[in-house]
Amino acid sequence: MARIREFDIDRALDRAMDLFWRKGYAETSLQDLLKELSIGSGSFYAAFGSKEQLYIRALDRYTSLQGHDLETALDGTPGIRSAVHGVLSALIEADLTDPTRGCLVVSAATQCGGRPEAADRVSTAIRQVESFLTGALERARARGEISPEKDPRELARFLTTFIQGIRVVGGARMGREFLEDALSTAMRALD
Repeated sequence: MARIREFDIDRALDRAMDLFWRKGYAETSLQDLLKELSIGSGSFYAAFGSKEQLYIRALDRYTSLQGHDLETALDGTPGIRSAVHGVLSALIEADLTDPTRGCLVVSAATQCGGRPEAADRVSTAIRQVESFLTGALERARARGEISPEKDPRELARFLTTFIQGIRVVGGARMGREFLEDALSTAMRALD
């Protein structure tokens, strides 16, 4: 008779995501994962297959959560300038509060480029951000909030790149003034 799994997969995935987010892929050992998840190696392999497979699932979970938050922020704030400013300010505040945390996607991009599945997840995450921003900017242009000459997709690509840059610079502890000056310049792209 097969043993019944004695742990919550979703909770374990969230804990693994948090560990990878704090330590990075390379610095997270199998022992770290087993300890964090409070499971044995047999249960680990049965549930997740391998460290890399768990990492991919953690990236997928992170992308889903972050994407939902971004979509909600863009759709839930009146006015595209307020929405974009709110999103960018929240990222700056997060990095100022905990500069070691950063972004799991940026971490994956810089640490796991040689791992095709991880690189694919990074591309997917970046395209998701671009897509949400493009949609919000298209709606804003239709409402007359941005110039008809502005290309929403180009603006979205700029802002997507800027978001990733904020996460990197935030981890470098450049400070509030540096980040807020960059934010002011980025916001002018919507003028």
